[in-house]
Parts: sequence; structure tokens; C-alpha cells
Amino acid sequence: MAAPPPLPGALSALAPLLNHWGYLAVGGVVFVEDFGVPVPGETVLIAASVYAGAGRLDVLGVAMIALCAAVLGDNVGYAIGRFGGHRLVERYGRYVFLTPERISRVESFFGRYGGGIVVVARFVEGLRQANGIIAGLARMPWPRFLVYNALGAVLWVGAWVAVGDLTGRHIGTVYRTIQRYEVYVLVAVAVLVVALVLRHVRNRRRAPSGAPGRQED
Repeated sequence: MAAPPPLPGALSALAPLLNHWGYLAVGGVVFVEDFGVPVPGETVLIAASVYAGAGRLDVLGVAMIALCAAVLGDNVGYAIGRFGGHRLVERYGRYVFLTPERISRVESFFGRYGGGIVVVARFVEGLRQANGIIAGLARMPWPRFLVYNALGAVLWVGAWVAVGDLTGRHIGTVYRTIQRYEVYVLVAVAVLVVALVLRHVRNRRRAPSGAPGRQED
């Protein structure tokens, strides 16, 4: 088998995992991410798709395994939320970064947008890991959740596999482009980080100071 291509940027950290475990890494990591475990499922999917584009893995195999893992993982999350209830999630959710505040925020999204949020959540970091659990907590009918969840998984897997496969097929061009523009990209990222920090500081200064008072009522 041909040597695997070097993965660009941060994806390179996942090379040992994919070299050793291959499809099992894709399925396992995507599966556990989808019921709340904080692992890089999306990043592993992209990296595996790059490998597929370069001929190291089969692109259809990557897509089908990721799709099955995504749907199954979200359904495990749904079962946890539906049958475990708020008490279980609030007791153990902090171990997978599901705080009561985060649960409440996501539940409000479900109440506002219904099944559509299950599709959109697949593409949003944080919502992707929590959406099955929250759908269960909100007691969304399981057949409805299954349909929307499968649709979101198809779109999510299809989009990232296509991007990764295309990148893998043109990995040499990608590296030359990165080397040519990496300084500009780093500057843009630095500017973005500074802007986000400044906005966070500004929002904290503008935040109302009455919150503690409401807790005392």
C-alpha cells in the first residue's frame, strides 16, 4: 500500500490514529462524539477523507462508516435524554461539557425550530454533540428525530467527505497554496482572535449587574 499523504495543518496530529486504526478510528470517534463525548469526530472525518482522496482509504467506505456512526451515535444520545431525563444529564453532563445552561440554551432552539434544528445542529460545534440528548429530553417523537437526524448526517458526511476527497486528490497543490499564503492566513487568524477577545471584553463590561440580585429573590 502506498505511503499515506502528509495531512495539512492541524490534521497532521491525527495521522497516527488513522494509520493504525483506519476505518475503525472514523467510526469509533464519530460515534462517541455524537452522544456528547468531547472527541474530534468532524476532524477525523475530514482527515480520513483526505486520505481517501489520496488513495489511502476508500472514499465510499469512509462515507458509509461515518454516516452509520453519526446516526447511531445521535440515537444513543436520544435514548440517554429520553430515558435518563434531566436528572441523569444534569448529574453527569458536566463530564461531557453539558452544563445546565448549555442544555437550557439548546432546548430553547428545539422549541423554536423543531426538527429543522436537528439538521442544522449537525454543522454547529457544540450543538452537534448535544442535539440527540436534547431531542430526547424534549421528547421529540423518535421517528421524526430519526428522519431529521439521518438527513443532517447525510448532508454533513457528504459535505466533508467531498471537501476532504478533493483536497486529497490535489494534496500537492494544497501544500503549495498553503506555503504561499500561510503568512496572510496567520495574520488574518491573529486579527480574528484579537477581535473576538475585544468583543468578549466589551460584552462583559456591558452585561447587566443585576443577575446576583435575581438569585437572592
